[in-house]
Amino acid sequence: MDMVNGVLNWVGTTAMVASLLLFYPPYYLFKTCYSFLSWLFPEDLTGKVVLITGASSGIGEQLAYQYALKRASLALVARRESSLQQVADRALELGARDVIVLPGDVSAPDDCNRFVQTAISHYDRLDHLVCNAGIASVGAFQEIPDVTKYSSQLDINFWGSVQTTFAALPHLKRSRGRIVVTASATGWNPVPRMSFYNAANAALMNFFETLQTELGSQVGITVVTPGWIESEMSKGKYLKEHGEVEVDQEMCDAQIGLFPVEYDKNCAKAMVQAAQQGERYLTVPAWFRAMYLWRVFAPEVVEICYRLLYMHGHGARQADTASRTMAESGGKQLLYPTSLRSEEIKSD
Repeated sequence: MDMVNGVLNWVGTTAMVASLLLFYPPYYLFKTCYSFLSWLFPEDLTGKVVLITGASSGIGEQLAYQYALKRASLALVARRESSLQQVADRALELGARDVIVLPGDVSAPDDCNRFVQTAISHYDRLDHLVCNAGIASVGAFQEIPDVTKYSSQLDINFWGSVQTTFAALPHLKRSRGRIVVTASATGWNPVPRMSFYNAANAALMNFFETLQTELGSQVGITVVTPGWIESEMSKGKYLKEHGEVEVDQEMCDAQIGLFPVEYDKNCAKAMVQAAQQGERYLTVPAWFRAMYLWRVFAPEVVEICYRLLYMHGHGARQADTASRTMAESGGKQLLYPTSLRSEEIKSD
């Protein structure tokens, strides 16, 4: 066995690289032609039933509006019923066939089963499941007093999507529907001081990539990995070290730094279009994909840059970083949407 692995270490690697170089050009040509045809003939969403979690604000809210513009019927899930109702009213104005509001907590398995079954009872079908609910945490791992306070990261970001998918899958298989899951680019490009958030998104991506293989053509899956998008997270709403959600705009500026922030409407529009075209992956904004190459081929360079931006000057406060200094020196006014420039953002 050692001899076989030894030979494969030399021969197998060379053969795999050579075969990839030969295979990729025709494969890329096929993908390009297929994408073009999917763009010409996207899925018609008129009358389709779409369940969206985390629909009360940010990307989830805008997803509701984009599906409404396609004349879909919606089931909107979030914990804040009053905010959901406002989104529902606006979605109806934009053209949604019907909208039901389902207050619930995706971290509770019983709630996941309840809002899926309620949607089925109301519409008698489910075509798209959009797993969008999520929460972020910020803090250097070595400074966290109690790691158990961050368990909700996995409960909401990972298990919330898994439990909802488990409840919805039989109905999606019946309609040959689609799952759209909002992960994050941090799943493959981990950012310092967001270790639990990075890990939850990496788990989420791996889970749904596994389902892509297991389900094949029975249910389509689109994995979305956004960069910094206009949302409650980019407005500073984070899970803090004591286990409560708070708004910390200084910490937010320190994390975003000089990264341009995309409008939530643009992200949602791209997600719905990708779902219609049957895309397996989507990164918003598209230029973020180039960072993946740096992560793969020059990880040490990425690590050094991140340490300089996010960890330098870390002695006094976590927000005292080079990235926040750059943001406050003019980057925020140039690169952030208007909604993120205010210093008076409050928690709901």
